Amino acid sequence: MIRSLIAMLTVLVLCSPAAAQAPPFSSAFRTQEIATNGVTIHVRVGGKGPAVVLLHGYGETGDMWAPMAADLARDHTVIVPDLRGLGLSSKPVGGFDKKTQAGDVAGVMDALKIAKADLVTHDIGNMVGYAFAVQHPERVTRFVLIDAPLPGVGPWEEVLKNPLLWHFRFGGPDMERLVAGRERIYLDRFWNEFSATPAAFTEGSREHYAKLYAMPGAMHSGFMQFAAFDRDAIDNTALLAAKGKLDMPVLAIGGEKSFGPMMATVMRFAASNVQEGIIPGSGHWIMEENPKATGAIVRAFLERGK
Repeated sequence: MIRSLIAMLTVLVLCSPAAAQAPPFSSAFRTQEIATNGVTIHVRVGGKGPAVVLLHGYGETGDMWAPMAADLARDHTVIVPDLRGLGLSSKPVGGFDKKTQAGDVAGVMDALKIAKADLVTHDIGNMVGYAFAVQHPERVTRFVLIDAPLPGVGPWEEVLKNPLLWHFRFGGPDMERLVAGRERIYLDRFWNEFSATPAAFTEGSREHYAKLYAMPGAMHSGFMQFAAFDRDAIDNTALLAAKGKLDMPVLAIGGEKSFGPMMATVMRFAASNVQEGIIPGSGHWIMEENPKATGAIVRAFLERGK
C-alpha cells in the first residue's frame, strides 16, 4: 500500500507544472516589474559588481539566460528583462520597432540606477541591443551579439532570401487566429529547424515557453516583433549613417551549425572592434544546446574589460 502511494506521488510530481519548467533562476535573483516607456517590463536582478544586461530573443524569454546569469552573478550585477510583449512583461498593441524597445532598456537601467553596462544579446535581443548601443554608446562597455542578423545592416537583403526565414513575413490577424491554441506546434518548428540537435531543446523547456507564448497578447507581440523589421532596417541604416560604427569592443558569436562566422561578418559593417566566436556543435539555441561553451566564451570576453 505504502509503495503504491509513493509510486502515485512520484507520478504526480513528475507530471506537475514544476517538472515542466526551464532551468529556474537561483534564489539570489529577485524579480521586479518596472514601468517605463508606456509598458511594464518584467526584470530579474541578482549579483553584485559591474552591470551586465542579458536580452533574449524570439521563441524564448529571459528565462533562457538562467545558467549564464547564475555564473555572472558571482561578480556582476545581472539584469535580465523580458522584452515588451513577451514573457511576463506587459503586452502593448505596438511599439515593437527596436528603437522604441531600446527605450525600454534605457528605462530599466534608469530605474535600477545603472549608468552603464555590458550587453549580452541573442536573436531579436541583438536588434534591441544594437538600437540601444548605437543611440547610447556611452552606456555600453562591451557588447556580445549571438546568432541573428541586424535589419538593414550588411548582407540583410541576402539573409531575407533564406527560405528558413519564412516567418519574418508571417503575421497579421488571420495568422494569429491560425496559431491560437496551437502555439506549441508553431514554436516546435523553430526549435527543431534552428537547432543542430532538436532533442537538446528539452520537453520541459518547450512546455514552459509554449505556455508563456499562449498568454493573451503574446503571439500578437511575437508577430509584431517581425513585422517591425522593415522599419528597423530603415532606422538602422539612418543610425549607422548618422552615428557611425560602434567603438566599444564587440563579440559576435554564431552557432557552429547556424550563423557561425557570418555573425562577425555582419557586425563588421556596424562596429569597428569585432571579435569572432563560434559555439561548437550548436545551432541557433545556444543556451539550450551548449550553455557551458556559451557561458565560458561570454565570461572570458567580459573579463577582458576589467
